[in-house]
Amino acid sequence: MDWLTENKIPIGKTAAHIFDWLQKVGQGFFDTIADGGEAIIDALLWVMLTPPPLVTILGFVVIAWLLQRSWKICLFVALGFLFILNQDYWEETAESLTLVLSACLVCMAIGVPIGIFTAHRPRVYKIVQPILDLMQTLPTFVYLIPAIVFFGIGMVPGLLATVIFVLPAPIRMTHLGISSTPEPLLEAVQAFGGTKRQTLWKVELPYALPQIMAGLNQTIMLSLSMVVVAALVGADGLGVPVVRALNQVNTSLGFESGFVIVVLAIMLDRVMRIERK
Repeated sequence: MDWLTENKIPIGKTAAHIFDWLQKVGQGFFDTIADGGEAIIDALLWVMLTPPPLVTILGFVVIAWLLQRSWKICLFVALGFLFILNQDYWEETAESLTLVLSACLVCMAIGVPIGIFTAHRPRVYKIVQPILDLMQTLPTFVYLIPAIVFFGIGMVPGLLATVIFVLPAPIRMTHLGISSTPEPLLEAVQAFGGTKRQTLWKVELPYALPQIMAGLNQTIMLSLSMVVVAALVGADGLGVPVVRALNQVNTSLGFESGFVIVVLAIMLDRVMRIERK
């Protein structure tokens, strides 16, 4: 079988040549993306860290009330953030939330329009679906290689790797929501003379809202799962103490930071969960 391995398909070399070419040709483009990513991250981080922690916590409680109208969830959010503050992980939590929110803004801004587009064009979705499968199944650490090549070390490469890994979720869920709109409902709108734009904004999007919000929920959870991976390329946040605990075999630090991540994930899941009524 030596003849088979000696003539292997040059996937790795081809990928390396492509990345080298992109780095030379598109340096200005990647610099623009990096500047935009840094601007989003700096703005969100300023909003999170400038006010006193208790004021920021109150803001999250208000957001929880506006989204859920449940005093139990509001109480849970308040207690969760107070616990994080008690454990002295407030700054790391703010940095992780900044990365998560930045990834959500980018993913939803790109994913929802693509999901709508592919829902109206099934043939295009058949072409896009294998690409989405590749993005979700490729090991997350592989994304760090081009991120470092194009953007160096810091929060921006962590944001890029997170976006690539998370983007399929809003695309799939938006596509599912739009394409599952009942046919009789669409026929009724057309019978009353509704245009395609009216059908989208007044029928399809409202019907698909629970699925879109589920896509947002998945986006948040998957982004939060990337905080440790992002820490490997210099991104600040809760992943840093986890990586430090792993390197030092520090059980106390590992469980402490890990439990904070769990509390944050549960809070975000409860706040962003919207069910169809």
